[in-house]
Amino acid sequence: MKDPKPVFRLTCRLLPALVSSAAILLAGCQPAPAPVEPVRAVRTLVVQTAPTRSQLEFAAEIRPQVESRLGFRVPGKLVERRVQFGQTVRAGDVLARLDAQDLQLGQEAARAALGAAQAQLDVAESEFKRFVTLRERGYISGAELERREASLKSARAAVEQANAQLRLQVNQSGYSTLVADAAGVITAVEAEPGMVMAAGATVVRLAHDGPRDAWFSVSEDRIAAVRALIGRQGVLQVRSWGASDRNWPATVREVAAAADPATRTFLVKADLGAAPVALGQTVTVLLPGPETPPALMLPLTALFEHQGKSQVWVLDRTTMTVQMRAVQTVGLQANLIVLGAGLNPGDTVVTAGVHTLSPGQKVSLYVEPKP
Repeated sequence: MKDPKPVFRLTCRLLPALVSSAAILLAGCQPAPAPVEPVRAVRTLVVQTAPTRSQLEFAAEIRPQVESRLGFRVPGKLVERRVQFGQTVRAGDVLARLDAQDLQLGQEAARAALGAAQAQLDVAESEFKRFVTLRERGYISGAELERREASLKSARAAVEQANAQLRLQVNQSGYSTLVADAAGVITAVEAEPGMVMAAGATVVRLAHDGPRDAWFSVSEDRIAAVRALIGRQGVLQVRSWGASDRNWPATVREVAAAADPATRTFLVKADLGAAPVALGQTVTVLLPGPETPPALMLPLTALFEHQGKSQVWVLDRTTMTVQMRAVQTVGLQANLIVLGAGLNPGDTVVTAGVHTLSPGQKVSLYVEPKP
């Protein structure tokens, strides 16, 4: 029979180590202490009632007030076009040219006709002088002298006619060159070299430098209100899609007398004056509506959705904690939400950082850092 003492001694030596390991394992199974919720700095707003005004928005396009369709006054073959779409030109710049050979031949023919008429006039004047002398001596009758005088007048008229025809042909030759009658931008090109152009056919369209218009369409039920705004300076506001924080005043300049046959809307042109807008730019036209009773308004950043309802964080200034409160929205004015219920005047609402808060969380008021 073996001696149990060695086994007992080994067990006694291992027992303290086993107890220590068990204590460490038990300590690891205990839950860690909850982290302390940080105190977040928030932007707030004290809710106040303010008068609201309904506002309609229309998508508009910037167009020139004056846009010319430029073409040649004479027919001919287009041999050169010097401008491209979108190019800026100055008054007097050459835009295109026609083949002027036929026009030059007509000018030469008119000059030759003028020379022939001048020669006939010289002959008629010489003959008339001789017939005046003969009449003074009694060799011819007064009727004959009158016939010679009529021939002289006819010759003079023929010279004047030939001279006018020559000037016309010179002008026709000059019309073979198309020049810009004002400074502006080429907004369309409708002819290419090699085309045979009829007189008056459009070659390019030129948007003149100067005031710009915002063109937008209005439905029939709003057209009476828009017509009442014609001529009222700055009654409209125009906002660029690329600069939503800046508006330009505009004045209703023209309203179409009839609806568009396809869309059944009325075209409205609003004068933007010297606003820094580009041709073809898309803008939003803000049309004022009637003023409504005062209401509570909040910025869009103050609202968030929870369980299918619009919510805001209301700050308790006594405990500096926030609580969630459901609100009812009834409209939109610019970048503000018009509230129908849920808040009272004087409530303090968090307007920034709403998605990082939890009910009952402590917060502090945000302070702008000093530069």
